[in-house]
Amino acid sequence: GQLVESGGGLVRPGGSLRLSCAASGFIFSREFMMWVRQAPGKGLEWVSSISKDGGDTTYADSVKGRFTVSRDNPKNTLYLQLNTLKADDTGTYYCARGGSAYLREGRYIGPLRGQGTQVTVSL
Repeated sequence: GQLVESGGGLVRPGGSLRLSCAASGFIFSREFMMWVRQAPGKGLEWVSSISKDGGDTTYADSVKGRFTVSRDNPKNTLYLQLNTLKADDTGTYYCARGGSAYLREGRYIGPLRGQGTQVTVSL
């Protein structure tokens, strides 16, 4: 399988971005999915998870109320809407199969993760 993220970029504090993750090579609609991120010099941090049908979503406290995860199963695509961005949101954002149980000591130990897309929040 493969996961390819896109949509990152440089944005000013308070700005917005929409990340996408295109999935292929596996049955996307049968998989829990999540977004994780890695700030410079730090381990992976769980950001958000979404159930197979998109009906259930969970968020890290640091992004709750600002980020929204969604998915389009017919299009095999996962999304993350990032609003009211802060400097602390800077990092590489990855989509990954599974849930936060696949994160161990700042590393992803699950079956598949994308290559990431860079988000930089700065003046």
